Amino acid sequence: MRRTLYAVAMSAALVAGAHAWTVTIINSSGVLNPGAVTTNVPVVVINNPLPQITFLTAAGVPNPILVGDGTSFTNGTFSATYSIAPNPGPAGQLTGFNFIVAGFVQGSAQINWQKKVVRNSDNAILYEDSGIISGSGFGGSDGSFSQNIAVTLSQPANDVTVYENFVLFVGGAAPGFDTASLLLVEQDWVPEPASLIALGAGLAGLMGLRRRVR
Repeated sequence: MRRTLYAVAMSAALVAGAHAWTVTIINSSGVLNPGAVTTNVPVVVINNPLPQITFLTAAGVPNPILVGDGTSFTNGTFSATYSIAPNPGPAGQLTGFNFIVAGFVQGSAQINWQKKVVRNSDNAILYEDSGIISGSGFGGSDGSFSQNIAVTLSQPANDVTVYENFVLFVGGAAPGFDTASLLLVEQDWVPEPASLIALGAGLAGLMGLRRRVR
């Protein structure tokens, strides 16, 4: 019985360890204008079994990433850079990620974003894109938004650096009405199918051992 339980524990550790990653946050900060006020944005990182990086832009210190809405700020930026590398030992490849952006726009307000993923081993650009989220004053829709963009890298990789930049702007004449707020920026990384199958097989093996223990 003890040997079987030990085997279950070791198998679980091997499955988890083989898919753990090292995530290094290089930068996570914003600047709000006028005044060039720097704000530091906290980050939540999950590195096992797959990287998940969440920038808590609504919890920036000393200010959230927010312009307009009665604040003294009319424009601002948020910039983040982080790298992903495999832990020592077996490592699969990453094929892409779900890119989640949540916030609020109202009136003459816009949020512009740019994102780039570079492979560290040869500086190849595996993904590069941009987008605009607008309030009604710029032809968009007012209110809260949450975008989930499925991103596929041009080639699978396991050593990448991610660069992302957001620009917030309000340009209306009604103080307290025009608002651009960035609430959350998240990336949930996706493995290549072979890695996913291996992980599934490992978990299936654990379930089989568990049944035998019972």
